[in-house]
Amino acid sequence: MLNKRNLPLFILLCGLGLVVAFRTLGLGIFNPPDKYERILHNIGELLTKAHFSPKKVDDKFSAEIFMKYLTSEKVDPQKNIFLQSDIDALKKFEKKLDDEILGGKVEFVPAVSELYKKRIAEIEPLYKEILSKPFDFSVDETIELDADKYDFPASEAERKERWRKRLKYLTLERYAQSLKARETDTSAIKKTDAELEAEARDKVLQIMNRLYDRMHLKYDDDTRFNEYVRVISESMDPHTTFFPPVDKRYFDEQMSGRFFGIGASLREEDGMIKIASIITGSPAWKSQQLHVGDIILKVAQGDEEPVDLAGYFVEDAVKIIRGTKGTEVRLTVKKTDGSTKVVSLIRDEIIQEDTFARSAVLETESGKIGFIYLPEFYANFEDPNGRRCYDDVRKEIIKLKGQGINGLIMDLRNNGGGSLFDVIQMVGLFIEEGPIVQVKDRDGKPQIYRDRDREVLYDGPLAVMVNEFSASASEIFAAAIQDYQRGVIIGSTSTYGKGTVQRNIGIDRSFGVSGSNSDLGTLKLTLQKFYRINGGSTQLKGVESDIPIPDIFEHTPLREKDNPDALNYDEIEKVSYQPWKFKLNLEPITTASRNRILSNEAFMEIKSTTKWLAEQNEKEVSLNLEKYQAQQDEITRRVRSLENVTKLSDTIPVNALQSDLKRLEYDEGQLERFKAWVKNISTDIYVKETVNVLKDMIHQEKLVYNRTR
Repeated sequence: MLNKRNLPLFILLCGLGLVVAFRTLGLGIFNPPDKYERILHNIGELLTKAHFSPKKVDDKFSAEIFMKYLTSEKVDPQKNIFLQSDIDALKKFEKKLDDEILGGKVEFVPAVSELYKKRIAEIEPLYKEILSKPFDFSVDETIELDADKYDFPASEAERKERWRKRLKYLTLERYAQSLKARETDTSAIKKTDAELEAEARDKVLQIMNRLYDRMHLKYDDDTRFNEYVRVISESMDPHTTFFPPVDKRYFDEQMSGRFFGIGASLREEDGMIKIASIITGSPAWKSQQLHVGDIILKVAQGDEEPVDLAGYFVEDAVKIIRGTKGTEVRLTVKKTDGSTKVVSLIRDEIIQEDTFARSAVLETESGKIGFIYLPEFYANFEDPNGRRCYDDVRKEIIKLKGQGINGLIMDLRNNGGGSLFDVIQMVGLFIEEGPIVQVKDRDGKPQIYRDRDREVLYDGPLAVMVNEFSASASEIFAAAIQDYQRGVIIGSTSTYGKGTVQRNIGIDRSFGVSGSNSDLGTLKLTLQKFYRINGGSTQLKGVESDIPIPDIFEHTPLREKDNPDALNYDEIEKVSYQPWKFKLNLEPITTASRNRILSNEAFMEIKSTTKWLAEQNEKEVSLNLEKYQAQQDEITRRVRSLENVTKLSDTIPVNALQSDLKRLEYDEGQLERFKAWVKNISTDIYVKETVNVLKDMIHQEKLVYNRTR
C-alpha cells in the first residue's frame, strides 16, 4: 500500500525500473552498459537513496571497501595469496571505488582478478612442496590464526613461511586426533608415530587439493564480482546484503524446501563448512550438541569412513548430509570453544509443526506455572487463514488458564523475530490498550503501532526468558513487557540487538517493483528501524535483562554490537503510556534471584569457564605437540564440565497437556519430538531459576491482590 511515507522509495524504485527498461529495450537513449556496471550502479543508487542510514559513499568509504574486499572470504581472507607488493600496486584504486559505485567504470575487480590468477597459480606447488616432508612437532613455535593481527607478506619467503605454519597446524590437528584415537584402539597392529604423521599430512594434502581446485577453478570473475557487491552492501549494515540469482534461488529453496536432513543451514568460511542457523525441532536442535558457528569437519554415513569437508562448497556438503529418513549421519564438529566432538544424528523430515508455539505445565509448591515456547514470530502471509503465532499463543494461554496456572513463562530464547503485526497483537494479550513499538524510516516521523483491544487475556505473574539470540520481534515483545512493568525479563545480559527492518528488492527493475528476484540479483535492504515506546532503540543494545544469568555464549562475539558495521544506537521521543496497574516491586525479586545465582555453583562455573574459553581464542596456538595436546586436553575437560553443570540432576516436574498428547498420538515422530521437548524443560537450569523467580512473584502478588482486589 502506498502512503506519503513510502512514496519516495516507490518513486526511486520505479525510476530504477524505467532506466533499466529503456536500456534493455535498446531505444538508443543509453549505451548498453556492462553487466557488472548495471548491477553495481543500481545497487549504489538503492544504497544511497533508500537505505535507512547510508554511509557516505566517498573516498573514506572507498578505502574501507578496498581492504575489506581484498581480505574477504572469496579473495584472500588469510592474507597468504597476495604479497604486499600486490596490495601496493592496487593502491591506485583505493580511493576510486566510490566513483565506480556511483556510475563509473568497474575496473577494480578485473585488476584484482588478474593478480589473483597469477598468485593462485603459485600456491599449488608451494603447499605440495611443504606437505611432501614430515613436520617436526618438537619445535617450540606458535601460529596466529587471526588474520586481522598481521599484514600481507612482504616477500615470497614470508608467504611460504606463513603457509608452512598453517599447513603444520592443520596437520597437527589431525595428528593429535590420531594419537588420541590410537590410545583406545584395541586392534593388534597399531601404526607408528611416523605413519600417523604421514597420514595426517596426506589428509591435509587432499583438503588443499580440493581447496585449490575451488580457488583456482570455481572462483571465477563473476564470483569475485559478486563478492565485491556483497562487501559493499554489508558495509552499510550487517543485514543489507546482495544475493546473486543462483544464491537467491538456493536461499529460497533452503527456506521453503522439503527434505530429510539434520535441520541446520550452512555457510562457507575459509574453505570450511560452518553452521549458520539451526531449525527449531530438527535433529540438530534436539541434540543440543550443535550451535551456530560450529565447523563441520567430517561427515560419515553411519559406520562408514567419514568424508572430510574442508574445501567443499555448501551445496556439496548439503548433498552428503541429507539422505533417507531414519538413517544415521555422524558429524565431526569443531566447537566455537576449540574442542572437537562427534555428533550422531538421525535424519528426519524438517516439519514446520515444530516451529509453532507449544506449552506445558510446571508443578511447583506455589502451584502450577504455565510454560509457552515460541521459536519465532511466524505468520503465513500468503494464506489469510494460515497459522499465526499470535492466535496460537492466545490458544495456548487459554489452555493453560484452564489448568489453573498461577504464573506464566514465555520462552523467547533463540527466537530471531518475524511478524510485526503478531508481536503487537501478542503484547496485547498481557496489557490493556496502548502503544507497543515505534517504527521509523529515514525521512518520516515515527509511526506508533498500538494494541487497541482493552481485553487482557492473562493478568497474572509473567516472566520472559531471552538470550543473545533473541532478536527483532522478540526484542519488541521483551521491551514492551519491560516498559509497561508487566513482567520480568530474565536471561543473558542482553538480547541480540537487531532493531532494523529489511526488504528484498530485485536489482533489475524492468518488471516493476513488486518482485524480489531478478536476473541481475537481489538486494536485501535495510529500510526502517524499531524504537521502544520509552524512546530507546532496540538496535545494538538490545533489551537488557532485569535478571541477568551467566550464559555459555556471554563472552562470544555473536551479537549485533560485535559487528563494526552495525547501525548505531539512538533515541527518539518517548510516547505516552501507562504502566501496568498491578505492577510488582521487582527490587526484592531481582535481589533474591541475584543471591541465588551467586550461590549456585553451576552458574558460577558457567561464568568462569566461558570467560576462560573466550580468553583461549585470543591466544596464539602452539605448534609443539606436547603443548598443543595439553591445551586441547584442558579445553576438552572444561567443556565437558560445562556440559554437565547445565543440566539439572533434580529435575523439574513438567507435564504435557493431555489435549496435546491426544492431538499428536497419530504421529509418532511429532509425539516423540514433543515429549523430548518436555523432557528438556525438566532438566533446564535456566528454567529452574525462572521458576524460582515466578514463585517469588506469585508470593508477592498474593499480598498485592489482598490489598487491591
